[in-house]
Amino acid sequence: MNTSRILINNFKIFRGINQNIINIFLILFGTLLLTISAKVQVPFWPVPMTMQTFVVFLIGSTYGVRLSFFTLVAYLLEGAIGLPVFAAGGGIVYLTGPTAGYLYGMTIAAAVISYFANIGYSTSYIKSFISIIIGSIIIFALGVLYLGSIIGYNKAIQAGLLPFIPSELFKIALAVLLIPTLNKIIK
Repeated sequence: MNTSRILINNFKIFRGINQNIINIFLILFGTLLLTISAKVQVPFWPVPMTMQTFVVFLIGSTYGVRLSFFTLVAYLLEGAIGLPVFAAGGGIVYLTGPTAGYLYGMTIAAAVISYFANIGYSTSYIKSFISIIIGSIIIFALGVLYLGSIIGYNKAIQAGLLPFIPSELFKIALAVLLIPTLNKIIK
């Protein structure tokens, strides 16, 4: 694994600091960003959007595989113990409720995007697009599959996928423009 390909490792501010301390800080910082992004709703058509998947794309593109995975797991654990980190609060019910599939999908997507970033996909606009699209597909596939098991698959597609396509495409485009550009600036 070439750690120089992981964007977060290129920040000079982290040089000389114990890696475990950096990892704890980055996990807490990532869960804070996820919490804020879940709470802020941006007016969008046809439904308001949160920036939560955008933050997942950022974490996946800038953290290593294990760090991004553990950041999302820490976020889920924070929510499970009742901290109000999710869009409408916290509690174990979120990890079994209708949106649980999306939460688990975000965890897997962050690790998959990180894997691709680790092999250089975050330095190119096209490759970054590919990895982020794959991450988004994972999020919505697991989300719709789980939601469909509760309310039926046709309703899950109508309520849990189609209204979110325009805002998801916006977040994907924003991440694809930002990540390779940051890589070029920082390196």
